[in-house]
Amino acid sequence: MPKLSRRTDGFTDSVIRRMTRISLKYGAVNLSQGFPDFEPPKEILDRLAEVTKEDFHQYSITWGAQNFREALSRKQSRLMKREIDPNSEIVVTCGSTEAMMAAMMTVCDPGDKVIVFSPFYENYGADAILSGAEPIYVPLVPPTFKFDADILENAFKQRPKALILCNPSNPCGKVFTLEELQIIADFAEKYDTFVITDEVYEHIVYKPNEHIYFASLPNMWERTISCSSLSKTYSITGWRLGYIIAPAHIIETAKKVHDFLTVGAAAPLQEAAVTGLEFGDEYYSDLREKYTKKRDMFLNGLDLIGLSHTTPQGAYYVLIDISEFGYKSDLEFCEKLAEKVGVGAVPGSSFFREPVNNLIRLHFAKKEDTLSEALNRLESIKKKM
Repeated sequence: MPKLSRRTDGFTDSVIRRMTRISLKYGAVNLSQGFPDFEPPKEILDRLAEVTKEDFHQYSITWGAQNFREALSRKQSRLMKREIDPNSEIVVTCGSTEAMMAAMMTVCDPGDKVIVFSPFYENYGADAILSGAEPIYVPLVPPTFKFDADILENAFKQRPKALILCNPSNPCGKVFTLEELQIIADFAEKYDTFVITDEVYEHIVYKPNEHIYFASLPNMWERTISCSSLSKTYSITGWRLGYIIAPAHIIETAKKVHDFLTVGAAAPLQEAAVTGLEFGDEYYSDLREKYTKKRDMFLNGLDLIGLSHTTPQGAYYVLIDISEFGYKSDLEFCEKLAEKVGVGAVPGSSFFREPVNNLIRLHFAKKEDTLSEALNRLESIKKKM
């Protein structure tokens, strides 16, 4: 028999999704895979019910339904402080996962290099490899997750085609400051590099931190491919509605990549989601307050249990230091945690290029009752682990 492709030889299955399966196996509270257990906004669900009885069951325009792109353009133009053309500067994708893959394939040829900050969401390295590119990893150093500008410039000196910027960051919850973003921007301009941003947590940022869109920095619009999705903002992770925003000449290529990858995102879900894109600023303020309350509740509970943890500036993940438990493998620890304690987590090693085995990731995008139950179970962690 002929041999299979070698490009995936170094891949495993997604550790995050694996931990969801292990959580289900043991009946654990699943704080591993980052999806909420509460409903999307009622207005979106009401519109979805109407859409099922209307004529939105066939393909929409490949790069996104016209009214969806127009609503997205109005929202993001306001936030990104520039007028975004819904017809030439937006592609609607099947989630931000496809957006990132399409962006990578739009700018990278086989043999190119791509800078990835570590820790990183597990797809980024895979995206680079599937595009035929080679990742260059630059560490974000715990516990503050700052980068060393000299190390970053050494990576840029290798003449990468692009840098991937997840802001706010999964898994560490870092929100990059204006000063940090400007350092990246200066290097991107100096070494003529694209910046691909993953800004899916753009609306989940805790005071006094503020999200700054990289494309809004001086001279950065022309070299930035901004990727995001509606998943986290409106609690519709299963709808798989993402998008790319970029200059027209980049979008022209991204449209072709997207077309042959997936044809298009789900038409009825785009129609229903327009309702969310038209929400006013109050919705996003309320979202921040809701997640701030969840974060504070969860972190206070971890403090009472005596677990050492990070304090996220954005997103909804927290890294817990498990050094005291003496496990050599964080994956084994997470499997035992699900089995013995009844809480699902993700081993931190799946996010780091460096040999980090003392961290696990939990998330708090859950109902308060769910978080209370998880904390109640975690109270026994030092006896059972």
